[in-house]
Amino acid sequence: MSPVGKLARDSRFADPDAAFRLLAQAHRDLDEQASAALNARLVLILANHIGDEEVLREAVALAREAG
Repeated sequence: MSPVGKLARDSRFADPDAAFRLLAQAHRDLDEQASAALNARLVLILANHIGDEEVLREAVALAREAG
């Protein structure tokens, strides 16, 4: 478990490939708009689960620099 206010950057999944497949399969048969809407809902659900603005800020910054 990461300390409060610190984004976990190492893989925390026992099977990262299975986690990736789960996310990819969630988009199967969705058009671009439905896929974007799914992503938006998923981001909000997971941001709420994190519940820490500092960690969320760090995650947003990491995602922006990676893109």
